[in-house]
Parts: sequence; structure tokens; C-alpha cells
Amino acid sequence: QVQLVESGGGLVQPGGSLRLSCAASGSISSIYTMGWYRQAPGMQRELVASITSAGKTNYADSVKGRFTISRDKNTVNLQMNSLKPDDTGVYSCNVQATTWSSIWNRRDYWGQGTQVTVSS
Repeated sequence: QVQLVESGGGLVQPGGSLRLSCAASGSISSIYTMGWYRQAPGMQRELVASITSAGKTNYADSVKGRFTISRDKNTVNLQMNSLKPDDTGVYSCNVQATTWSSIWNRRDYWGQGTQVTVSS
């Protein structure tokens, strides 16, 4: 009912930049909070950044001042600057949304994940 397509991952040197994008499509009636999570090898998935429908943002302490989350209609972007090796991981898009077949049931939807590797 809701599909998320991510793009923008890859390999970058320390200090470099990447921009991730996630486009939501399908039978969407409303989109609420959108966010990015990451999971490093052997670690639990953690929230990187999120943005509400009102534009309020929230960042993990480790990325404050380096990452910027933004949204435009059904797309959420994550601009990542001054990347560090610790930023390496699989980044997944998360969207809270309702669909036309279930307008009172807000659910979490996940993208397939995109690999970000920061290495020299």
C-alpha cells in the first residue's frame, strides 16, 4: 500500500558528503513523521534524524551540526556532511502514514535500506 524507494548511498572518504533521498508512493492519505535510521554491523538500529509534518526536526547527538533532514511532499532527504567512519552503516527510511483503505490506522513503513560506507 505504501512503497518507499531510497537512493543516494555509496562509498565516500572521511570528510566527504552524501545525500540520501526517500520517496513514498502508493495509496497514501496522510504522512506524519519521516525519518532515517541506521544500523552498523553488530549494532542495534538507531535513529539518525526525523522530521514531523510541521517541520520539527530531531537529530542523534552524534550527527548534530553535520546532518540535515528535510522533506518535500512525499520525499524525505538527509544531507550528510563531514562524514566519519562511525557513520558507516545501512540507512533506512521510515515513514509514518495512513492509507485510504485505513485512514485511522497510522503505521510505520520502511525502505529497503541503502549502504553508506565512510572509508579512506
